[in-house]
Amino acid sequence: MSGHSKWATIKHKKGALDAKRGKIFTRLIKEITIAAKLGGGDADGNPRLRGAVAAAKAENMPSENIKRAIQRGTGELEGVSYEEITYEGYGPGGVAVIVDVLTDNKNRAVSEIRHAFSKNGGNLGAEGAVAWMFTTKGVLTVPKAAASEEKLTEIVLEAGAEDLSDQGESWEILTDPKDFEAVTNALKTAGLTPETAEVTKIASTYTKLEGSQANSMIRLLETLEDLDDTQNVYSNFDMDEAPVAS
Repeated sequence: MSGHSKWATIKHKKGALDAKRGKIFTRLIKEITIAAKLGGGDADGNPRLRGAVAAAKAENMPSENIKRAIQRGTGELEGVSYEEITYEGYGPGGVAVIVDVLTDNKNRAVSEIRHAFSKNGGNLGAEGAVAWMFTTKGVLTVPKAAASEEKLTEIVLEAGAEDLSDQGESWEILTDPKDFEAVTNALKTAGLTPETAEVTKIASTYTKLEGSQANSMIRLLETLEDLDDTQNVYSNFDMDEAPVAS
């Protein structure tokens, strides 16, 4: 399978750094709200809302919080109006970076993102500057102990998956975004719970950095992740070759 989002993988592994429950809840609530605003409050007829609600439940968000977020999105309750924006830029060594933002203050968001780039050896780019390097895909991982390659291949390919690959302790499944939900449901029907499941952006090629450039790149990604308005960060930085930031 072509290289997957190594930063997305590292986010799951760094757990403690990004596992402040309040912050996770805030991001999920924003996503639920914007999904309900754009596609309506019925999760059965709104795939984006359905995915956001599933992610919220996976984090044990109370049902009342989910309900209120949906109602704010549909206008049944008063609430903050969020704007969905994507910023593109370059990190040290020309590494491509995409930042998805949900914000109630565009000026604040762009100012904080620009500062994060400039402080860590990067710069914001124009719209379309790096997006062409990425493809949107569904990515799921299943522990190897849960199923054999033969069994898993049969389940996911029949449901529409594009590829299955060996990632050490787990199997990684790649899907087209439109088939992501069907593959996820097929796994659950078979009694298999994915370790991770997300629709993400995958780079066509990856850039390796060394020394101070690699450390600056890691700090840039972590700084962008920690901004309140950030929903997702993608890059073509090869995390496998990077040292631990100090």
